[in-house]
Amino acid sequence: MVVWAVTHHDALQSLLADPRVGKDARLWSTFREGRLPEGWPLLNFIAVPGMVTADGEDHRRLRGLVSQAFTPRRIAALAPAIEARAIALLDEVGRLEGPFDLRRHFAYPLPMQVIGELLGLALEQQDELHELSDTMVSSSATPAAALAAQRGLNALLASVVAAKRAEPGDDLTTALIDAHEAGRRLDRQRLSEAELVGTLLLMLVAGHETTLNLITNAVRALLTHPDQLRLVLDGEQPWSAVIEETLRYDSPVGQFPLRYAIEDIEVGDVVIRRGEALLASYAAAGRDEGHHRDADRFDLTRQPAKHLSLGHGPHFCLGSGLARLEAETALRHLFARFPGLALAEGATDEPIASFVSNGVRTLWVTV
Repeated sequence: MVVWAVTHHDALQSLLADPRVGKDARLWSTFREGRLPEGWPLLNFIAVPGMVTADGEDHRRLRGLVSQAFTPRRIAALAPAIEARAIALLDEVGRLEGPFDLRRHFAYPLPMQVIGELLGLALEQQDELHELSDTMVSSSATPAAALAAQRGLNALLASVVAAKRAEPGDDLTTALIDAHEAGRRLDRQRLSEAELVGTLLLMLVAGHETTLNLITNAVRALLTHPDQLRLVLDGEQPWSAVIEETLRYDSPVGQFPLRYAIEDIEVGDVVIRRGEALLASYAAAGRDEGHHRDADRFDLTRQPAKHLSLGHGPHFCLGSGLARLEAETALRHLFARFPGLALAEGATDEPIASFVSNGVRTLWVTV
């Protein structure tokens, strides 16, 4: 098995937009020839049907169906509801006694509630879906546990689809079902059943795991860099600068599997052979000293604060606008409510045991 980790900013930016690089796992000789070990934990990432594993016309078709939910107008319309959710969660946090885990009590429920509402998920389904997706992106889960999580997610999302077929709602799941049914009536495959479930899986994981890490990583960076926090609280730098610098400095996605060489590609003095795999190492690219001056320094005045943490090229993150809105809203209200927020005594920075997700397991703070 050959997988090339692309860790430098310029090389990664070029390859993410290179037409000689595809996302269909059948392009990978190891997958195509059946040489992956049984229970390989990342199988669902590379083989789930949907726009994240599609190329060309299939990718444009699937992205077009989902993009209607993420237009700038629709995202702007969500702002009041996101504000209200952030305020309500902080009201609950304010009733807690002593230090609390900000990741658990604030950074997780906000994006999960938002993506849950977009998909039309019941509240009782959201925690179960989060636990299953956590296991799916975990590097410490056994192959059996990872496989069980993948099956559990698929089964739960299939039940969501069945429920929405019985009782349609004003949500993205119903819209995707309508697209599937319309294509079937016209004998045109606008969206297959497998693509429908796969798209919901992508929306669920990408719609809350990344924003959860973004909020947590941003708060942690600010609390460990009080001089930078002061720049924002004094109005010298906007909250948007915190979002962009956090995306570069501590990317919420460490690396994302996988892409594949459609033909031999020269990258510097390396040749990536046709049929070999590439791993987009977003966190490493954000710390590339060859592209970012003083890359290991968290600096809100950095200009320009360019990064690749939301992707590049045809697979650029469709929900980037929503993630930025949620994170900025969360930070603005959090520090307005608790200007004296600080890391709790004895707080640790144990990383999430994940090949994909980049963040800390807990963020214990005190107000």
